[in-house]
Amino acid sequence: MPHGGGYAVPILALTLGHVFSNAVRTIPALAADVLQRDLGLTAEGLGLLTGVFPLVFALGMVPVGVGLDRFGVRRTSLCVLLVAICGAVLAALAPGVPAMLVAQALLGFGCSGMLMCPMTYAVRAVPPARFVIWSGVILTLGNSGLLLSASPLAWLVEWQGWRAGFWASAGLAVLVFLAVTLTVRQPPPKRGAPASLWEDARAVLTMAASRPLRPMMVIAFASFAVMFGVRGLWGGPWLMEVKGLSRIEAGNILLGFAVAMTVAPLTCSWIGRALGRPALLLAGSHYAAAFIVLAVIGGGPGGVLSAAAGLPMLPVTWDTVLFILLGFIISFQALTFDMVRRVVPPEATGRALSAQNISFFGGAAVLQVVSGLAAAWGGPAAALACFAVALLLCTSGFLLLRRRAC
Repeated sequence: MPHGGGYAVPILALTLGHVFSNAVRTIPALAADVLQRDLGLTAEGLGLLTGVFPLVFALGMVPVGVGLDRFGVRRTSLCVLLVAICGAVLAALAPGVPAMLVAQALLGFGCSGMLMCPMTYAVRAVPPARFVIWSGVILTLGNSGLLLSASPLAWLVEWQGWRAGFWASAGLAVLVFLAVTLTVRQPPPKRGAPASLWEDARAVLTMAASRPLRPMMVIAFASFAVMFGVRGLWGGPWLMEVKGLSRIEAGNILLGFAVAMTVAPLTCSWIGRALGRPALLLAGSHYAAAFIVLAVIGGGPGGVLSAAAGLPMLPVTWDTVLFILLGFIISFQALTFDMVRRVVPPEATGRALSAQNISFFGGAAVLQVVSGLAAAWGGPAAALACFAVALLLCTSGFLLLRRRAC
């Protein structure tokens, strides 16, 4: 296990995989219209198609958790990177919906370890007192992938089409594979009594339903879904179809959202460590995020806030400020990783963190499908409303389960 500062370079190399994951999964936000046109998709179909990624991602958490605890970070990371590279190439070449469905599934499975690998490495290599800061570093650097899929992606789609975004992502994944190969040397953790692969897989699912993890599982169900749904898909249609912006203009606003999500995790981790009230910060931030999404909707055409201001709709500045604020506030989800770490032994961290990620991405998969159905009925505003309602319900469930556990 690395000592001193020897863990920094491997963690950063592994975190580049999270950069790739954030970039490739948010391509639809700024390419939704051309994806629908080229693949012959309705809004409902687009929601179903993009929901495949988080669904397979969530299912992939079981083998990833087993792999991290059984085979170690290095081998698990290299395996998922190979799958992700294949997925990105297939997406770039996809001639129709069936091929894109397979590509999204491969990308979902491949990306399922991109955050867990650096997090698990950090749990095993970083002094416990510094883990909350390093978890913020991992999320901050990883979220820089969102910057790539904002204005730069909008320009690339305008110039070369949406397929170029997947080709660029594939190239990035190849570079990450080389970086991990050259820098990561952490051996697999020491294991106790031998267990079968099925027993290890069942342990991940058991942890997901365990009483200590239950509150975090509930809030995680909606927490990542709002990031994935707003920044990864419906934010672009809202700005372009409802607010009338061009692709580049929408990309610039989503770039602000991405910048907030890039700098916020480290700041939120520091605030959580300084105040020592992670549960309160987590619940308060997620309630606030729900009301921010509702405020965005309220500033649209015919919205309650637009009517109160006597305007057809509030100016785009309103959306810009709220999207940036949302990107910052929702980043308090970084505190959940340290909360999970505190309730499990070190040798089980791979499975425990993977169990939580099942909820993060399982919730995103479910709500992506629900939001697609809502969009087919009421447009992007209805899709956004799904995430606000889910945040309110899941945050309340988190508080209730925490109270029962006390």
